[in-house]
Amino acid sequence: MKNSFSFIFYIKRSKADKNGKANIYLRITVNGKRAELSILRKADINKWLPSAGKLKGNSSESQQLNRYIDSISNKVYKIHQKLVEEDKTITALKIRNLLNGKEKQNRMLLEIFQSHNLQVKKLVGKDFAPGTLERYKTAKKHLEAFIKLEYEEDDIPVREVNHKFIHGFEYYLKTERNCSHNTAIKYITNFKKIIRIAYANDWISKDPFFNWKARLKIVDREFLSKEEIQKLIEKEFSIKRLEQVKDIFVFCCFTGLSYADVKKLSKNDIVIGIDGDRWIKTKRTKTNTRSNIPLLKTPEVILEKYSSSSNFANSDYLLPVLSNQKMNAYLKEIADLCEINKNLTFHLARHTFATTVTLTNGVPIESVSKMLGHKSLKTTQHYAKIIDRKVSEDMAVLRAKLNVNKVDNNRKELYL
Repeated sequence: MKNSFSFIFYIKRSKADKNGKANIYLRITVNGKRAELSILRKADINKWLPSAGKLKGNSSESQQLNRYIDSISNKVYKIHQKLVEEDKTITALKIRNLLNGKEKQNRMLLEIFQSHNLQVKKLVGKDFAPGTLERYKTAKKHLEAFIKLEYEEDDIPVREVNHKFIHGFEYYLKTERNCSHNTAIKYITNFKKIIRIAYANDWISKDPFFNWKARLKIVDREFLSKEEIQKLIEKEFSIKRLEQVKDIFVFCCFTGLSYADVKKLSKNDIVIGIDGDRWIKTKRTKTNTRSNIPLLKTPEVILEKYSSSSNFANSDYLLPVLSNQKMNAYLKEIADLCEINKNLTFHLARHTFATTVTLTNGVPIESVSKMLGHKSLKTTQHYAKIIDRKVSEDMAVLRAKLNVNKVDNNRKELYL
């Protein structure tokens, strides 16, 4: 976009002093908006030429003042030209501040990020979940490491972030940090918010993310089949820690609760529902949305098992949940003992509830979304796609069974 730009020098005759001299002002105009400043010089109002913005005559006083005015004019032109060359937003106020040496110092990228994270920290439990803060902190840590590796600096001005920087950061996350495509994109999306803050505050003249689009790859999430769930239920472990981890994992397969939500599940979260049976009604830690889940027989049995346990009966929490790291480590051991050839992680229980337990058994997707505590039905629809894929695979098996036999003169018939 082309900017209109002009400036003039003028005096205010009405404010001349007793010697007939008035202050000289510089008025800068960009796109119809003005900014003014005094050049800290005075001129004889009878010698001032408004059309030229200078003193008339060849006296020593006139020549000296006019040379000073010319030097300021040259500075204004240079400032404007520099802003044009750097493709920065040009305003009359910015030119005036640069001329006065009052332009704000360069805002530093990691400083802005840290300030943002401190604000998020104070709002945890109100506007943000603890997990959100952790993701922003991790994103900042990765960005800091990238800057040190690529620029050999502790921080850089936010104005130095461009399209090349963004793609360099993505490449770093995928190579040096070994992040998957979707994980890398999520960290960059966290970083994008910081850039948007800088842009909104006019610390940068344009948004380097303008032509960047977050494209997540569709991931085929694993889930347990009905037979694999049954294997887990029937398997008994003599080692207490494995038995507990198995029970809690199965509990989540039939409730859809995430690790964070089952860990904080308390007696207050179990209520009598509209049907007279017991329900879980709790707010999700991640999104603060409510999950309403009728309790099936299997999770009821597991709750009863631990409510009568002497080691856990007096606890406010309903289940003895270990750290996420330990849970996932023991699940690998459980998968081997149960001969389940899948990467058993705790979150896989939530996928299993959405697919094998509910959607596959005809529970409407709207009800599944409500139980999972999804904010948008689009999130739940991903599981429906998985079910469609399973239907397609099953039909492929059926097609193989419905072989076509050639009879007589190329006549074909189907048979079961």
